[in-house]
Amino acid sequence: MPIYEMLCITAHFPDYKHISGLVRQTALHIMDAGGVVRKIDSWGTRSLPQRMRRHGNYHQIGDYWTLHFDTAPRTLLSLNSLMRRDPRVLRWTVLKLGSRPEDIAREGRRAILGDRYDKLDI
Repeated sequence: MPIYEMLCITAHFPDYKHISGLVRQTALHIMDAGGVVRKIDSWGTRSLPQRMRRHGNYHQIGDYWTLHFDTAPRTLLSLNSLMRRDPRVLRWTVLKLGSRPEDIAREGRRAILGDRYDKLDI
């Protein structure tokens, strides 16, 4: 299964339960499709580089978070559909890091294994 990284910008809410629910929903969607969630990282609340409009509302502050995961390419289609429909999501992008952890390590990048970053020796 290919390894992906998703960066997501969500609308800012005073209580964190909205963002937590979205992250949980996204992770469960990937795991229900047979994927593996490797790491979830919050970048915190930041001012947006420009005013963003999504679902009829304008936003100037957003919460940033990343998700590293392995899944089949077909699951990305349903994940994109899920993110597109959710009113909490302002922007998102998914990057393919590699086809296998060994490919990432060969290129000199760090593979994500468990709770820490390790360099694979191959």
